[in-house]
Amino acid sequence: MAGEKALILCLGNELMKDDGVGLRAGRILAEKGYNVLEVGTDIFLLQNHYKGEGRLVIIDAILSDKLRPGEIIHLQGGEIFEKLKAEIRSAHFMGAVEGLRLLMKLDERLAEADVHFVGVAAKEIDLGMELSEEVERAVPKVVELVEKLAGTQTFIYSPANRG
Repeated sequence: MAGEKALILCLGNELMKDDGVGLRAGRILAEKGYNVLEVGTDIFLLQNHYKGEGRLVIIDAILSDKLRPGEIIHLQGGEIFEKLKAEIRSAHFMGAVEGLRLLMKLDERLAEADVHFVGVAAKEIDLGMELSEEVERAVPKVVELVEKLAGTQTFIYSPANRG
């Protein structure tokens, strides 16, 4: 099965428009056979389901004044904590990023994992199940990027690889 050595972690709330983009992309990846865990807005569910995968790829909606709606970012390792805190905000709350940091301190295997974050700039976070056109158009690109990240353990990160 594709992506067995990686865990794809999908964050979001599908009842809040663009905040559901991580779940939408994750379901497509699950249908393709990837190892996907939907946690919604509770990143602590990861603790019960993490089996020591060498790579963790997180998909989530983000809020940013610097990115256009539907724009995709890719962050890796410590950059995730620096950039998400300074420039970009998780669409639901900073708690997901801080929760991940805590889980990494509690689980040595997770601390050693190759962690990637794929974020999609949201246009609308409001009641509703539909994604904005810009975010909807980004979903296939998100899936393609995550497949590259999850499909190989020899991926070399560089800024040129950002979607």
